[in-house]
Amino acid sequence: MKKAAKGIIGLSAALVVLGGGLAALKLTQPEENNQEESSSQVSENPDAGDEVVLIKDKNITGTDPDTGLDLEGVIEKVDVKNKTDELHVIKKTDKTEDSAATYTLDGYDDINLNTSVVGTLANNANGMLSASTIDENPENLGKYGLENPEITVDITYETGSQTTLMIGNETPKGGEKYVMTSEGNTVYTVKSSTLANYSKTLFDFIQSTIVETPDQSNYPIVESLKVEREDIDYDILLEYDEKSNDDGYNGGTSATHLMVQPVEAYVSVERSTDITNGIFGLSSKGVYSVHSTEADIAEAGLKEPFCTVTMDCDKDEYDYTLYLSEPFADEDNGKCCYAMLKGGNVIYIVSAENAKWLTVQPIDIASRIFIASYVWNITDLKVECEGENYDFVIKPKDPDNKPETLSSDDFVTTLNNAEFDTERYRQFYSFLISASAENFALDVEIPDSEPLASLEYTDSYTNETVKIDFYDYSNLTAQAVINGKSKFFVAKSYVTTLIGNAKKLNTDDEFITTWK
Repeated sequence: MKKAAKGIIGLSAALVVLGGGLAALKLTQPEENNQEESSSQVSENPDAGDEVVLIKDKNITGTDPDTGLDLEGVIEKVDVKNKTDELHVIKKTDKTEDSAATYTLDGYDDINLNTSVVGTLANNANGMLSASTIDENPENLGKYGLENPEITVDITYETGSQTTLMIGNETPKGGEKYVMTSEGNTVYTVKSSTLANYSKTLFDFIQSTIVETPDQSNYPIVESLKVEREDIDYDILLEYDEKSNDDGYNGGTSATHLMVQPVEAYVSVERSTDITNGIFGLSSKGVYSVHSTEADIAEAGLKEPFCTVTMDCDKDEYDYTLYLSEPFADEDNGKCCYAMLKGGNVIYIVSAENAKWLTVQPIDIASRIFIASYVWNITDLKVECEGENYDFVIKPKDPDNKPETLSSDDFVTTLNNAEFDTERYRQFYSFLISASAENFALDVEIPDSEPLASLEYTDSYTNETVKIDFYDYSNLTAQAVINGKSKFFVAKSYVTTLIGNAKKLNTDDEFITTWK
């Protein structure tokens, strides 16, 4: 079935303003439709003093000896018919000494229902109390909205006892509705809040959370997250960084994932978490269709989805593939898209703000850092610029007894085979890692000219050697080529400052640390 209006239908009460002395006489009476009908309005004051139990198991009598309260039956099923839907509530689990009976919707066991809200259709009916007695022998049910009520509720208890509740109009004062039951010919009022859920559609009982957030004690590792989208000619692939689980690793960033495609890069933990883990806890604004057919899927633009998000975890039960349609403007919820899980049968309406995969670009989540090795993991560092070479070698003083907290005092450093102040090396390296990418330089041609400057270093933890060549690109920009691949654009002022600092290595001059 499919919802004509997108989004969850809100329920609200309309307040009717009555003026003068007439309001005091008609406060609980229905609105007059015209002058001729006014003579048929009930004029006596309602009896608001005595509550009446409207619905109960007629086959159960007596009181609880422990509490003195009337014994209550257990509802077996509830059939609700309103102007938009027919809902059939059935008992899911029996009542026990420790817990009440639970309920679900017949025919929707395969749907993630909000069972607590479904349960109100039974629980609110059982022992329902009136707010006021309005009319014991009504001559005109139409004025109460009860001649042909839009909502009827058939309640069946475990014992077979049955009662039908008919729900009519809102009272003029608001906050209550007129009702009758099959047990008599009296019109009562009941609080609107008690009756609200009987007006709802099937979609209102579907859990708004598409994928529950796992319990922290069982939270999986997201091993990979892939975004495939029609408006870009590459995939965005993030993978779990195994080094992030190693307490002995001090490099990289605080993010637990790395970007693998379309370019290898560190990612920002603040900007990437919604991408890597955003499927968990993803909520919807509404429902488009339930038990979705091929026609529903095609109509929602999900047969060939605009965006496919694939999440693989270390625990298979948490693997998900999410299909997203192209965004559209929803009159109730702003910019939205349709969403469906692979293997699912519900099409949801999701805010585009929550579905960040629709618009994410690699630069949005990439860290601007591209030199991230820990200073004391570097075993050698080479700098080449303007025809000069600066070759550092860094060794621990006592390789077999490294302290937990390392400092310059624990290492010896040479520059071009001559002893060099290790603290000064640390200061120079601190400047190097301040490099910040301004944008990606993917598929940008590498110049044939000589680079402005080059760096090459080896990380003892990863056993990797990285070479970075900085090429002149424009008046303000340099192109960073890492291990032979064009990767980033950086401020040329960083490169010129690097060259200037390299020239200061064999002097006592302080390094320049600001370059913008």
